[in-house]
Amino acid sequence: MGLGNPGPRYDATRHNVGWWVVDRLAYDWDFPTFETDGAGLTTRGPVKGREVELRKPTVFMNRSGLALVDLLERDDFVPATDVLVVVDDAALDLGRVRFRPSGGAGGHNGLRSVAQVLGTEAWPRLRIGVGRCPDDVDLADWVLSPMDVDDEETVVELLPEMTRAVELWLDEGTEAAMNRFNR
Repeated sequence: MGLGNPGPRYDATRHNVGWWVVDRLAYDWDFPTFETDGAGLTTRGPVKGREVELRKPTVFMNRSGLALVDLLERDDFVPATDVLVVVDDAALDLGRVRFRPSGGAGGHNGLRSVAQVLGTEAWPRLRIGVGRCPDDVDLADWVLSPMDVDDEETVVELLPEMTRAVELWLDEGTEAAMNRFNR
């Protein structure tokens, strides 16, 4: 699941980088168009012999976990292995990549919402650095502002690599993805 805010106003913002990654995955894997599904947009398809579902919440960031509520009804759903949350990180330098097997929200309201819905912080996440917030700028203003052209280009250039990273995560798990792609 890629975190972001709905609506064209937020498409090019730092906070929507999770959506960018999920959109790229859908493109690279030739998945069908996203369709409305509860509190999100969903598409599904096969990736290396397994069925994969991609989600983008259609609620605002601080309620992102609502897009996962239906997964809790599945008897075989295990957050620690069955979900990867892709999220922007304003505490990481632009273009840095961090897979983590679990952890706290670190001040990110979307991660906090996911943890509340899942009832645990033990689920993998992929953090994409969107640049550190300047000292004289409010954090909310920073993540909700469009990136300048150079910053956006840096993140867009990461997207093909993030497809390979998520494929490795699917095949070998979080530790393998961390060892190969964290930087």
